[in-house]
Amino acid sequence: MDNCIFCKIANGEIKTDFVYENDKVVVFKDINPLAPIHLLVVPKKHYADLNEIDDKNILAELLNAVKEVCKKEGIKSYRTVINTGSESGQEVFHIHVHILSGKKLGSLC
Repeated sequence: MDNCIFCKIANGEIKTDFVYENDKVVVFKDINPLAPIHLLVVPKKHYADLNEIDDKNILAELLNAVKEVCKKEGIKSYRTVINTGSESGQEVFHIHVHILSGKKLGSLC
């Protein structure tokens, strides 16, 4: 996707320090953090949202990256969030998993 900021970050067009990277995903700090630790797990291939993904391997890569990053960073308690669609709060239409930690997080329900 030509104008997608996460595609530009994932392919190196926008310089970003990755917390984690493999051949399928990158992980970096959110520029507008909602918690002391706020990381984004982003696939290198563009998918607008969860509804668009038809590859179970990408879904597994996203969640595996969450586990790997949290283990590497010593994060034991965290929340993961995937927003799908503008009504849910999705602002960048390239699927990404938020990892939030570093403070007590209240219940969402």
